[in-house]
Amino acid sequence: MNRIPKDPLQKRLEWTNWLVLGLCFLAGLTLVSEKFAFGVLLGGLVSIVNFHWLHRDLKKVFLSRSGAASRASVMWRYYLRFAVTGVVLYLIITGDLVNVIGLLIGLSVVIMNIALTVVLMLLSKKNQIEEVPTD
Repeated sequence: MNRIPKDPLQKRLEWTNWLVLGLCFLAGLTLVSEKFAFGVLLGGLVSIVNFHWLHRDLKKVFLSRSGAASRASVMWRYYLRFAVTGVVLYLIITGDLVNVIGLLIGLSVVIMNIALTVVLMLLSKKNQIEEVPTD
């Protein structure tokens, strides 16, 4: 199988996921409590792993040549990922290891990163000088 290089935006999202998680973890550790920060960390790890798993599954589907089989494969993997994530979250919550609010913030790391990236990209495009065609 040919290795297709990652899109620069995908690389940026992956790198900044870890940066946002680190900043949220440090903020939780210094401003709230260890249990809260551990919730942010575990939630962020679940979210980032889920994001990578989704990327890998979708890449496999788009690179495959079969149509109906790949659609069934996507649904199967989606439900598997959903079940695994549910079990992991169940174990984390029932084990009383973390603060649930911290866990929710950690689970939102990828969404915060995507929103931040969109805003920064829109601001950078707004600040660029566009060439106006002259006729």
